Amino acid sequence: MESKFSTDVLIVGAGATGLTLAIELARRGVAFRLIERLDGPFRGSRGKGIQPRSQEVFEDLGILDRVVAAGGLYPPPREYRDDGGYEESQIQEPHDPTPGEPYRLPLLVPQFLTEAAMRERLAELGGSPELGRELKSFEQDREGVSARIAGPTGEETVRARYLVGADGGRSLVRHALAIGFPGKTLGARAVVADVVLEGLSRDAWHRFNKESMVKHLSLCPLAGTDLFQLQAPIPPEGDVDLSAEGLTAMVAGRTGRGDIVIRSVSWASAYTMNARLADRYRDGRVLLAGDAAHVHPPTGGQGLNTSVQDAYNLGWKLAAVLAGAPETLLATYEEERRPIAAETLGLTTRLLDAAKRGVMRRGREVQQLDLGYPESSLAMEKPKRSGGIHAGDRAPDAPVRGAAGMPTRLFKLFQGPHWTLLGYGLDRLSAVEPRPGLHIHAVGPRGDIVEDGGHLRAAYGVSLGDWVLVRPDGYIGAIVSSDHAPALEAYLASVGLPSRG
Repeated sequence: MESKFSTDVLIVGAGATGLTLAIELARRGVAFRLIERLDGPFRGSRGKGIQPRSQEVFEDLGILDRVVAAGGLYPPPREYRDDGGYEESQIQEPHDPTPGEPYRLPLLVPQFLTEAAMRERLAELGGSPELGRELKSFEQDREGVSARIAGPTGEETVRARYLVGADGGRSLVRHALAIGFPGKTLGARAVVADVVLEGLSRDAWHRFNKESMVKHLSLCPLAGTDLFQLQAPIPPEGDVDLSAEGLTAMVAGRTGRGDIVIRSVSWASAYTMNARLADRYRDGRVLLAGDAAHVHPPTGGQGLNTSVQDAYNLGWKLAAVLAGAPETLLATYEEERRPIAAETLGLTTRLLDAAKRGVMRRGREVQQLDLGYPESSLAMEKPKRSGGIHAGDRAPDAPVRGAAGMPTRLFKLFQGPHWTLLGYGLDRLSAVEPRPGLHIHAVGPRGDIVEDGGHLRAAYGVSLGDWVLVRPDGYIGAIVSSDHAPALEAYLASVGLPSRG
């Protein structure tokens, strides 16, 4: 019998959020459509900071190396004084990689290059965004969603099991659901523009008048391009000339220099900063992700990263439910991700307040390595752990070796759409039966994985006989001792991985 559904998931919005979700669904074999109302890819650099946790996500998605190749590290901020001299500093303390945290510095990658790498990966997996297609309206019932879409050849109705609104801060999906979007306008308006200029070197992030929110100006060279990103606060009202001539005049007025000339503008936007969080992330079979669910000021480079990680959390859960996992699994998406967005809103607002005072220093709090879901209903510990790493925490990396002698890493064992079960100090795998979607490894002298330098044991704080279950998104789902190993079966069934026995 022919299915009454034309696809499983309709994703509205093909920015970084929608592309991440599409990749997650594509590599799990889930049917989806990814629509975008714009006729072409987004052309701006806006979300240019890729934090260490997102780099780990990108490694799992198979795009990290190409994203790094497209961009680079942040140049040092160069603060100019009124006398024309300057001082250079580091926006963050330099940190070397560790066995548990292989990426410790943010990357500078223009958003259009990050999204290009995502589209390339999606194409490898057999998918692509449908450009010039706009969601006009939708209705849902207990079984699915019927969406009306306008495109180059007219209108069509798409029937999907789920719809995900990844359609930005002005989300039509959120508005149609009448989901509240409380928060505040932060009393700051700014210009961001991608420009070709002459008169400045590309070895620094040039910053002028850091202590003045009236005259402040920054010009950051965008790695992988010949562009600079211009950022400048502007008055709360009135038009701004975003032409090359207009921005050159702004630069001259704020720097007192006539040698900095903007030759062309490839993209520009004047925007008002907001901090807002959706009242809920789900209404029946419709979900929100990314800017549709939360908007942040740009300080700290958190927006795109938080949005990508929304989709990374949602993707495997949607796929699992579509494959037969309990519907309750989808409730954990909002349970886990909404508190993260609330915390991020607080952080970015504090950083904005500091920036208004001329303070741009960043610490570990922006790297997102310490974010996790320890209070989640998906976090299980038996017995309860008193210290060290906990269920719900990010699963650390560690160097290990295969039994055949070749070096590898835990992240390589985790990479892919599967769950991973590590049995520490075990030589046979009797606690859990093998099943699709679960990779089981015994770690020890007689296991298939051998410790290399003791980093795994130190990072996870495990004892002989302990089991660590790692989720597809790289967080620890469960830590159980051998005495409680049967509890793993019930847990795996609850997330759609029942025993075949």
